[in-house]
Amino acid sequence: MWTKTISLALVGIAPLAGCDLLPGKAQPRDADMPSAAFPAASRPVSQTVSSRWSTEVERDQVKEADRAMDLAGVAPGMSVADIGAGEGYYTIRLAARVGKKGRVLAQDIFPEVRSKLAERVYRDKLDNVSVTLGAATDPKLPANSFDRIFMMHMYHEVAAPYEFLWRLRPALRKTGRIVVVDIDRPTGNHGIPPATLKCELEAIGFRLTGQQPMPQKGVYLAMFERVGTRPAPNSIKVCKG
Repeated sequence: MWTKTISLALVGIAPLAGCDLLPGKAQPRDADMPSAAFPAASRPVSQTVSSRWSTEVERDQVKEADRAMDLAGVAPGMSVADIGAGEGYYTIRLAARVGKKGRVLAQDIFPEVRSKLAERVYRDKLDNVSVTLGAATDPKLPANSFDRIFMMHMYHEVAAPYEFLWRLRPALRKTGRIVVVDIDRPTGNHGIPPATLKCELEAIGFRLTGQQPMPQKGVYLAMFERVGTRPAPNSIKVCKG
């Protein structure tokens, strides 16, 4: 099965693990930090039931991707990660928006989904897209690499949100943004209330920069920037479920 992989040189990445280390203190590498060090979520986690949130035709009819990319400020030349990319609805459209001088990394945790998306990328000759396999607790993104990290209709399925966000944080560039699209309903019902989302990202050192409605009923887009330093896993404050 054909797949693309991303190289450090492709997106101009320094091969270092982080800009979140506290000065003067030796800290373990991310890979050495065990999952047991992180707190569990105190809320239900939705089960993954499909790699498709809705049909692409229906989503394009309401200009979902255009609105999300406009609100997120996605521009030509940017490097963007599409986490939980599924069948590639956003991947394909992000590739067109960032253009030949931009880069898109599409990631999924299911090998069969990743392979199908890689085939689509190859078939459509999207030379600015790389497709990689992540893990449920770690998106495995290269450090200091992305202007935007998209998590579209998937955050409510992240089983270990604090660990996941902690490992994701170093991948964001200094002026980068996390972009989440989800639906305002209980986390056990394939959505997440905006207040819960905000609390969980703030616990890892992100700050909400804006929230806007999306075309579908109850769906919203929230954007976050990185602030301060990344907390030690044992100091993460768990949000009430």
